[in-house]
Amino acid sequence: MPRPKRVDLPGLAHHLIVRGNDRQVIFHSDEDRSYFLERLGQARAHRQCDIHAFVLMDNHVHILATARVPCGISRMMQDVGRAYVKRVNWKYKRTGALYEGRFKSSLVETGSYFLTCMRYIELNPVRARMVDHPAQFAWSSFGQNITGEPSGLIAAHPEYLGLGRDTDSRAAAYRRLFEHEITAVELEAIRRSAQQSCALGGDEFCRAVEAMLLRPVAFVPQGRPGRAA
Repeated sequence: MPRPKRVDLPGLAHHLIVRGNDRQVIFHSDEDRSYFLERLGQARAHRQCDIHAFVLMDNHVHILATARVPCGISRMMQDVGRAYVKRVNWKYKRTGALYEGRFKSSLVETGSYFLTCMRYIELNPVRARMVDHPAQFAWSSFGQNITGEPSGLIAAHPEYLGLGRDTDSRAAAYRRLFEHEITAVELEAIRRSAQQSCALGGDEFCRAVEAMLLRPVAFVPQGRPGRAA
């Protein structure tokens, strides 16, 4: 079966996933994670992309990003991948593929879908039972987004800014989002959209994207369920 064609549209948020080959570890140390984020910051600026959320797990990465130019997402991820893989292979004297093929990408509709995807990404360490609360995990965007006025690597999306009129109200509203669990239905929707590189959003959103691309982007049920993230 041919792999789904990646969608890379400027102005729309993309949920990106990079996995280690055969689910092997891609970050062996905090130094590795720091270098990855350093290169991500450089590539983001060079390729004119905004990063809204991320988490660096041991064997995979989640990023929520929006490009301001065509093909910005793909080029940003290529820049980061080339630099990081080269460094890891040199540092650990390894050869072969570090990543499990190309990165996964799914479009994310604004509104509740966008904020739910942010929570999904930053709650990964909690679901993996590494920590009890996202604030306890150093390698995610939660520490920035919880301030109500993220800076540095993180750029506030209009949907995030709509949480409040000022820094304090946004921070309080963002904290309240984490008082509610992501439902099983929402989890499944996020996972299957990423697995199939389709759109995470309502019917109207999917139809609008399909009209732009002249091809389907909505989820199509398959025989096997997608992998959990």
